[in-house]
Amino acid sequence: MNSIGVDIGGTFTDLVGYRDGQMVLAKTLTTPSNPALGVANALELSGTSLSELDEFLHGSTMAINTVLERKGSKTALLTTQGFRDIYEIGRGNRPDAFDMNFQRPEPLVPRDLRYEIQERLNAQGQVVTPLNEAQLLDLAAQWQVNGIEAVAVCLLHAYANPAHEQRVGALLRAAYPDLFITLSHEILREFREYERTSTTVLNAYVGPPVQRYLKNLSDHLQTQGLRGNIQIMRSNGGSMSLARACIEPVSMMESGPVAGMIGAGHVARLLGLPQAIGFDMGGTTAKAALILDGVPIIEEGYFIGGYASGQPMQLPVVAIVEVGAGGGSIAWRDASGGLHVGPHSAGADPGPVCYRRGGRQPTVTDANLVLGRLNPDRFLGGDMKLDSAGARNALSTDIGGPSGLTIEESAQGVVRIADTAMALAVRAVSVRKGVDPRDAAMIAFGGAGPVHAVALCKEIYIPTLVIPKLPGNFSALGMLLAPWRQDWVRTLIGDLEHLRTEQVQHGFDELVQAARKQLQEDALNPAAAEWVYAADLRYRGQEHSITVALHAPLDLVNQIERVRQSFDQLHNQRYGHAAAQERVEVASLRLTVSLARTGDSMEAFIAEAFVAEAQQPEQFRSVIFDDPDHPLSARILWRASLPAGTRIEGPAVIEESNSTTLLYPGDVMQVTEHGHLVIQVHLAQGESA
Repeated sequence: MNSIGVDIGGTFTDLVGYRDGQMVLAKTLTTPSNPALGVANALELSGTSLSELDEFLHGSTMAINTVLERKGSKTALLTTQGFRDIYEIGRGNRPDAFDMNFQRPEPLVPRDLRYEIQERLNAQGQVVTPLNEAQLLDLAAQWQVNGIEAVAVCLLHAYANPAHEQRVGALLRAAYPDLFITLSHEILREFREYERTSTTVLNAYVGPPVQRYLKNLSDHLQTQGLRGNIQIMRSNGGSMSLARACIEPVSMMESGPVAGMIGAGHVARLLGLPQAIGFDMGGTTAKAALILDGVPIIEEGYFIGGYASGQPMQLPVVAIVEVGAGGGSIAWRDASGGLHVGPHSAGADPGPVCYRRGGRQPTVTDANLVLGRLNPDRFLGGDMKLDSAGARNALSTDIGGPSGLTIEESAQGVVRIADTAMALAVRAVSVRKGVDPRDAAMIAFGGAGPVHAVALCKEIYIPTLVIPKLPGNFSALGMLLAPWRQDWVRTLIGDLEHLRTEQVQHGFDELVQAARKQLQEDALNPAAAEWVYAADLRYRGQEHSITVALHAPLDLVNQIERVRQSFDQLHNQRYGHAAAQERVEVASLRLTVSLARTGDSMEAFIAEAFVAEAQQPEQFRSVIFDDPDHPLSARILWRASLPAGTRIEGPAVIEESNSTTLLYPGDVMQVTEHGHLVIQVHLAQGESA
């Protein structure tokens, strides 16, 4: 099978694929005004014709950027009479107790566009008040007058019985086919009214623009000859059909970043790393995720825009922590003269000053170039010559001159601030999850990740660093490793020891039915899929739960003791204690169905023996590591020419077409038999485990 994975980031568009048994690669600047053009450029650089492809996989930041920039569609929210303000009231907690200027998340739908309708179900799903259909049609007529593009429908207790929502959907879709309708039960059949409402609104809010984006991309690809299947990356680490993505665009929120973490999980399994931290630094942001036993941690909940002031999304998401620190992050001074880096990025247009595309503000990439860490003649394999003089001038004008610093001191300050911000993200997915970084390894990728990774490891005492093959294109590579996957959930509350067989069986039967329907729509074979059953458990009186895997659906009634022990162990692992004497309650049933990819050889590529290219002459260059006044003479090596078993001690810079790895003095790097770089980081005395 000929497959291509394309990751459209804020700065670069990356391509990795297999065509006629050969790997193809490309990296080109993203074209923000028309992302499809960046895809076309990448295909041209790789020498690939769309007519040759059986499958096109795609990841994008389109959905999450639409929310962060608040550029979504004009959306109305329809809910049960008396409940329209749940969406704005939210939770009563105060995420940042010491922030005197704390503000609650600003709703994506203002109050005047939140509508109530007469209907009511109780928590068991029984009808208390029938749906007022005449009122619904009157409201819909108002929406047409007000220019509403999308409607989020979230009726009280629809997770228990979706009948009223289904009727609302049928009436609206028949009368107004151009409206983008999101029904909460089609996205999420789980209790928690605030989170369920927010998730439904998010889907409606991004629906029309994402749908247009995907349709334009599909039309472009098909016009250029693509006849194969188009798959879109999901936030849960799997893929879905283009048709499903158009219905459920909220599942694309972390579409691009998760693919790299899937690839990092494969590398962790290959190298026998039970605990690893995936670190991805691109041109716009840096991301980190915890990987246990080769599997990225997935959480049932996420905040678009951060926990304190973001929009909650109650769907399975690879637990990624993201910060606005990338190669294109802009360095700036505040009114008091303090130096900051990000969150604003120069992006692809105009990009860093050194790109010679009109950028005027210094960025992290400009700072790395001034420090000697980047080769101006080898960037993107030599296809883009960097402007060292321009980078120096920008740092001097905006940072050094006003602050009384030399150009080198300014560059070092920019890099250190960026490293500190990224270290917080790495801590958030390790220390805060109960994992000691000293017992973990970091797997770093992205165009800028290997440049900064050693500094981060030193900052938080990680002894081992892995730079996988093709780090600059690793997220696109990860797409070719991602299975088709979808998750279903259904709320079912009751004491573990008093559940009835028929209610558990009925709950899971509903999930299985929904899964089989989706598999049929995507023309997939249910017999070839992996079916994983689970339940959310909690001690009675607790608010939040822990997901416990089940060998079979009826384990909840036939294997109570084993399920109970598993829950106690997980609770002790996460919180440091368990309460074996307390009663355990079931909150929700879960089903995950996945189908492994077939037809390409990306997994084999990660594990295959590495064959080095012809030797390249070794060079030396002055590089600033810690002291801007005392640069060190560092060996400059070409990665592709380093055979398996090669051992290099820093200071050194290992260059390749789409990334650069930095070795500090005392660091020792070795090339594995598979071609991955494993670095033993030199930590100061007392920092090792």
